[in-house]
Amino acid sequence: MAEAAEEGATRPGEIHARRGCRPKCGNCVPGMMCLLRRAIQARAQATLRDTAILDVTILDEGVAAA
Repeated sequence: MAEAAEEGATRPGEIHARRGCRPKCGNCVPGMMCLLRRAIQARAQATLRDTAILDVTILDEGVAAA
């Protein structure tokens, strides 16, 4: 399940599809939601970090050009 979440799944149905299974009782959904939240937060933090690095690079290049 974690691999599917890390690879971009955003809903329990996407995890089921990637694992080739179907929901039956729903007991796995709370765990899936926890994994999905963590993966989505990690992707958001990585995006913010990448944006911050890009901003600093642009500022550094602007200072060097001036």
